[in-house]
Amino acid sequence: MKNFADNLAVFAITLWVGGLWAIGYMAAPTLFANLSDRALAGMLAGKLFTLIAYVGMACGFYLLIFRLARMGVAALKQKVFWLVLAMLALTIAGHFGIQPVIAGLKAQAMPREVMESAFRSRFATWHGVASIVYLVESLLGLWLIFQHKAGSR
Repeated sequence: MKNFADNLAVFAITLWVGGLWAIGYMAAPTLFANLSDRALAGMLAGKLFTLIAYVGMACGFYLLIFRLARMGVAALKQKVFWLVLAMLALTIAGHFGIQPVIAGLKAQAMPREVMESAFRSRFATWHGVASIVYLVESLLGLWLIFQHKAGSR
């Protein structure tokens, strides 16, 4: 059972960090580059970001529980634990804090597109905040991979 839990932890890191990079830096830009309807591209990208947020929350909670169960309070002294916790906090803040603000601005702009409305600058600001949070989470994910790999030697 120990081997299964270890392998599941590696899978969780791979799925979460790989998904962050694949969706944020490949799939979403591809949607905007290839769909002429920016609203449709944004809606599809939003669905992908929601999916990876839930994947991240599931993986993050598993990884925290795994490390605490495996190491007890000693887990609190390891970078991997704090990297996972930081990533999880950013995921939760982005999904339950920032995204509802962005969705609210889109709803207030209806029936116009938000970028053609009076909410354009507020939307751009919040979209920028969301992008920075996502970038930081993605970079922490890379650091997590390197720390986890270093700890497995």
